[in-house]
Amino acid sequence: MAQPLAGIRVADFSHVIAGPLATHFLRLLGAEVIKIEPPTGDVLRNYTQRAELRGMAEPFISANAGKKSVVLDLKSEFGQEAARRLVQSSDVLVENFRPGVIDRLGLGHDSFAKSHPSLIFCSISGYGQGGPMRDYPAIDQIIQSVSGLMSLSGENDSGPLRVGFPIVDTYSALLAAFAIQSALIQRERDPDRAGQFIDMSMLDASLVMMNSVVSPLVISGIKPRRTGNRGFSLSPTADTFDTLDAPITIGAVQQVQYERLCAALDRPDLMTDARFATPDLRMKHDRELQGELAATFRTRPALEWEQVLSRHGVPAGAVRSVEDVLQLEQLKSRNLKLDIPVPNDAVSEAMILNAGFSFAHDGPGLSEPPPTLGEHTDEVLAALGMNEASAG
Repeated sequence: MAQPLAGIRVADFSHVIAGPLATHFLRLLGAEVIKIEPPTGDVLRNYTQRAELRGMAEPFISANAGKKSVVLDLKSEFGQEAARRLVQSSDVLVENFRPGVIDRLGLGHDSFAKSHPSLIFCSISGYGQGGPMRDYPAIDQIIQSVSGLMSLSGENDSGPLRVGFPIVDTYSALLAAFAIQSALIQRERDPDRAGQFIDMSMLDASLVMMNSVVSPLVISGIKPRRTGNRGFSLSPTADTFDTLDAPITIGAVQQVQYERLCAALDRPDLMTDARFATPDLRMKHDRELQGELAATFRTRPALEWEQVLSRHGVPAGAVRSVEDVLQLEQLKSRNLKLDIPVPNDAVSEAMILNAGFSFAHDGPGLSEPPPTLGEHTDEVLAALGMNEASAG
């Protein structure tokens, strides 16, 4: 069998993270992704602290491997005509310009309604294609702020805190890829093979991502608050503790898990202490309980506690650096790491991450390099019956 999206062509007019990462997931599943770049290239090409990698920056590599790069000046007649022909030959169009820009370029959804009714057109923007905030410029950090996400991180008395990576871009990309694949299935089942217009808002996506705090607010009026490293349950036994060498996080939320925790720590006294007999009592006496737990956790290293607790059926994990987790033996057989060539003198090969799930066969993956700027322009234009020399 072929990969799920083999034979699907994506015209990718997106840049930076949310759009390119969405099409990256499609590429991992076998789609042909043709990346349309301006003559100056996607700005993500230069998002690096290493001067020798400008043009092939680390985040660009990881989000654009296996794609084809075509340089077009979309403000020129030739560029617009080439883009129209490319879209006509594609199943999917993805763009993340500010709302209205793609229409002004003559490449909006309405311009293909009659000539290409089966096109799946996905627009990704900060606030969506309508509403009073439609035209506000937005990036990940801005949406983290506007959505309330920054008000959730940190301790109770701390100020707003940004999540330490572009989480809104990443989740928006996943949601966009999911929407596109859903639209492809919908089209396959439609006798008329009708396409779809997808309006993807990063603000909407961030609220969906925060459903676990949004639902208690809108249903029961429970306002979200900063809880530091406490888990969603707010239980004193779902928190992060210092050990002999490094922190560890535990999640003993259920009564049976608490009992297992006491056994793993060799603290039967915590089982018989009337103050900690039930979840409600443990919440009432959380400082006392956490003091007891903290003293015990400081007697052994984090990794040793991780193994002991896990053997007892208690959710637990030592706090690791990203560098350390990438070295875990656990990941070696997960098909999560893909080694790809890189067309750069400073870095000839790179490891990128796969989709994060596995199939029994013909699942996600790729082995091709990220494209140099305009690497496939001649090839793609020739297939469209055009060439750069005719640009005039």
